Parts: sequence; structure tokens; C-alpha cells
Amino acid sequence: MCPSMTNPQTNPQSDPDSLVLRGGTVLTMDKTHTVLEGADVLVVGDSIAAIGVGLDVPAGTIEIDAGGGIVMPGMIDTHRHMWQTAMRGYGADWTLTQYFVWYYLEHGRKFRPQDVAAGNRLAALESLEAGVTTVVDWSHGLQTVEHAQAAADALQSVPGRYVLAYGNIQAGPWEWTADPAVRAFLERYRDGAGSLNGVRLAFDVTGDPAFPERPAFEVARELGLAVTTHAGVWGATGDDSIRQMYDGGYMQPETVYVHAASLSTDSYHRIAATGGSISVSTESEQSAGQGYPPTWQVRRHGIPVSLSMDTSVWWSGDLFSAMRTTLGADRSREHFEAHLKGETITHAGLRAEHVVDWATRGGARALGRDDLGSLEVGQKADVVLLKNDHSTVSFPVLNPYGHVAFQAQRDDVHTVVVNGALVKRDGRLVDVDLAAVRREIEATVEYLRSELGEPAWTAGMYPDQAAVERLENPYQYTDFKSETTTVAREEAFRAELEDRR
Repeated sequence: MCPSMTNPQTNPQSDPDSLVLRGGTVLTMDKTHTVLEGADVLVVGDSIAAIGVGLDVPAGTIEIDAGGGIVMPGMIDTHRHMWQTAMRGYGADWTLTQYFVWYYLEHGRKFRPQDVAAGNRLAALESLEAGVTTVVDWSHGLQTVEHAQAAADALQSVPGRYVLAYGNIQAGPWEWTADPAVRAFLERYRDGAGSLNGVRLAFDVTGDPAFPERPAFEVARELGLAVTTHAGVWGATGDDSIRQMYDGGYMQPETVYVHAASLSTDSYHRIAATGGSISVSTESEQSAGQGYPPTWQVRRHGIPVSLSMDTSVWWSGDLFSAMRTTLGADRSREHFEAHLKGETITHAGLRAEHVVDWATRGGARALGRDDLGSLEVGQKADVVLLKNDHSTVSFPVLNPYGHVAFQAQRDDVHTVVVNGALVKRDGRLVDVDLAAVRREIEATVEYLRSELGEPAWTAGMYPDQAAVERLENPYQYTDFKSETTTVAREEAFRAELEDRR
């Protein structure tokens, strides 16, 4: 047993703020990915106090039977547009262009502060229910500081960890970052408060030669805030964006590049050289069309990876789906390239263990949180127990990484602990008035539906299948367009197209 996993307690005393998960298969996700069978995890206060077999615990400790289950770190989602959650499933048949038109060009500005709050609150609860204990709220619907305050208040009303990535797609980032009220908000929440674990800036770089986003990067530098950006998005951002950031010295280790799915080797080199990380949203990239999920490229360049689910307007709100689809996409690509050469893949390059790491430790790395993402003594106590005695697929647990990545679902999340507090137990969220949350969401849906009118509402949900003109620039705050964001770089797919001709 590792020294860090020994039990430091020799004379247990009463502690009402302690709990122990007993007898589970523990995926520590430490540096060596230690797996412990039949082990206990003791939480005291907000931290992990001990990990081992048959631990002595303080009197009065809450005991949870983890036998037959998997104990793992809380999962971390590094890119979710939480404010859009009231529209869950509405855009199931959208393309990325249709998403851009609906939110960026037509209806995104109709969201009121209370609508942003409703989406954030539901998304936060949905995350906890699925074992996601930390979420980056990529909040690019903050048209006013009132919207931002509503978003922050909603996040602080739900136990969990949330990073508010401040954005506004209705104005240029050089405009809203210059607003004194926005700067005051960012400074107020920079160090976090309650559930809100700090703020970041969220904006995209269009590649305009004038580089109008430079002042926004300067604000980030002045305030000491990290930047998260949609990079390598087909028809929106590309290599020119990365080059401008690099030349300006704005690519930092804490920078998170979301998607990064339509970039050249040169851009991946720049990201790798500056120490940034990539947030892969595989369900999104596969379905919407930002580009092929880039894990095969990212692994080649040694770039750190985290996972994210993007938005419930289309996809699921859990990271089980993210892990599953990421494995499928990466392996499919690997097989496809081999088949084009007349070869056969006999050993999978991406393993279940890898995506579990990306969903936990990878997210912690992206956020610069050394105290999250693993189960080790002294780490913050964000812990998830996967156990479902009513499920036929909960046993046997043979390969625990494979079980998490391919078998587990949100209903298997038995217990969730955040910062030492029980927020889900026996498969149910603790002290949550879901009826009130439902009423809040229904009010937002009713408002948006009336604002759009029934014809527009229906047309948005069931889009015409006729060809839609390619949208090269979804940003209303600039007229710049660039053909470089629609240049194919997928050599294997290009070769296949040539063969078909």
C-alpha cells in the first residue's frame, strides 16, 4: 500500500463531520492509477483523511456500504453552456449552423437574467446527479451584468463546484471586457464565493487580421484570469486564431481550447509548446460538425485532455456518454485509417483507463486544481460511488475502468460527496425541491415560446432538411469572414473522397 494511503488515526474520536465509504473498488486516479479492492475511503471535514482496508473511523462517522461498487473522484466537465439547459433536446436535429443562427443571430438575446438562472440551476443539479462535481459554466449568454449576477447566484444556490466563464456572444469581447461593471463583477468573484470557484473569460478569436480580441486578452492578463476559447471550429475559428494568440503571447498553460477539431499540425504544436489543454466534446463534434473529435491528434502531440458535454440543447448532460463516445470516435478513426491502407488494428491505442483519467484528473489539470481529480489523502473530498443493486448491469465489476466507461449510467450514481458534504445518497439528490426547479424551467420555456411565436418555435425545433447556406461567421459583432476556417485537413478522409471520384 502506498504511504499516502495509510490510516493516520490510531485513537478514533467522535467526529460528526466525517463519513466513510466502505468496501468498494477504489479508482484513486493518482499518478500511477492505483486501484484498491475492497477498500474504504474516509472523509473528515472537506478532505480525504485515509484510504485503506478496514479503516478505524471516528465515532459517529456516517457509514456508506460501497461493497460491489466503484468509488472514484468526482468528474469534471470543462465546457458546458449551462444557461441553455431549459432548451434541453430542442435542437436534437440541428447542425452547427442552425445552432449559430438560433442562438447567435436570432433568439439568444431573448434570454432574460431569470432564464439564465433557471438553466444554470437545472444544469448544476443535473451535473451532481450524474457524478459531475465540477463544471466550467461556459456562459456566453451574459448580455448584461444582471445576466451574470443571475448566473452566479444560481450556481451558488446548488452545492458543487462551478467556474463561471464569462462571455457575451452579442458583443465583441473587446467591448464587454472594457465595461467597468463587467470588470467589477470579475474582480468580485475572481477568488470565488461558495459554490463558485472563481471566474474565467470565455470568448473566441475570429482570425481577423486586425486581431480585435487583443484588448480582451490584455484585460485577462491584467485581472489574472484564464481564458477559455472555442478553437478549431469549422466555419468559425481556425489556425489564424491560434497564430494570433501565439504571436501575442496569449497562449498560456491555463488556456483551455475547446473542440480544437479543425486545426493543422502547426496549431497543435503551438498548443503543446505553450502548455495549454484541450477540452474535447465528442458528442458535439460528431453531431454538430466542428470537426472530427481530435483525440487522435492530441495524443500524438502529448497535449493534456479534459472532457465536456457542451450543451443539453442537443446532447446528454453526463460524462459517461462523453467517455463512451470519445472511445468510439478515436477507435473508429484508428480503424478507418488502417483500413484505407489495407491494414488491421490489433491493439487499441486509446484505453478506457485514459478516458476515465480525462474525465477526472484531466479536468483538474485543465483548471489548475491539484487538490481535485484524484482520491488521495489530503485531497478535497469530491467523491462518487457507482453502485446500483437494482441494475442487471451493475455486476460483475471485472475491469473497473471499462465498467465506468462503457457500462455505467447516471442511475448508477449512488452517492456524491462534494467538499466533504453529501449531496446525493441512495440514488437521490439531498434536500432538493425539484418541483420548484421544474416550475422555474417551465416559466422560461413558456416565455421563450411566446416570444418566438408558435411558427418560429416549431420551425426551430424541427428544422427544414433542405440545404442551408454555409455560415462562415456566426459573430454579429464583426463582418470578418475567412475561408481558412473551412479548409479540410483530414488527409485520410480527403484520400477517400479522391478515391470516390
